[in-house]
Amino acid sequence: MSTNVRAYQGIHPDLADSVYVDESAVLVGDIKLDHDASIWPLVAARGDVNKICIGKRSNVQDGSILHVTRKSLANPDGHPLIIGDDVTIGHKAMLHGCKIGHRVLIGMGAILLDGAVVEDDVIVGAGSLVPPNKVLQSGFLYVGSPCKQARPLTEAERAFLPQSADNYVRLKNEYLVDLQQSS
Repeated sequence: MSTNVRAYQGIHPDLADSVYVDESAVLVGDIKLDHDASIWPLVAARGDVNKICIGKRSNVQDGSILHVTRKSLANPDGHPLIIGDDVTIGHKAMLHGCKIGHRVLIGMGAILLDGAVVEDDVIVGAGSLVPPNKVLQSGFLYVGSPCKQARPLTEAERAFLPQSADNYVRLKNEYLVDLQQSS
């Protein structure tokens, strides 16, 4: 395993065969990447005090930070970071101990804090702050700091959510071909 994908206390990241992890990204510890997931340049993901799970066809873009909250007497499960399928995490987003459903777009520079839950089919606008334990209901655009429900998603926006994930699956496949050809 390369030095950018490494164990913490004997627990190694679990990467499906079809994933892409950029060589400048760092993945440490209890992290699971499902099929066709992609991790782009300068992402830092630490599954050291809890687990991180990233679903099928999800992508985490450049400069994003993924972390978790440890288990404690007050919070026996802590806060793992769970990211569903077909999720696009924009550049420089920060996700900490939250749960993201399926077909979600997290805008560039958004911050999601411990215990926040983003249901399926949601867009979180760029630069938005999702406070601890806030639940974002399915089918809406959320914006602001702290974020507020702005409006229902349009049909075009709903259709774009899986399309965005598909675009990144195609891109990661191109990167994997380039890596194989340069080996």
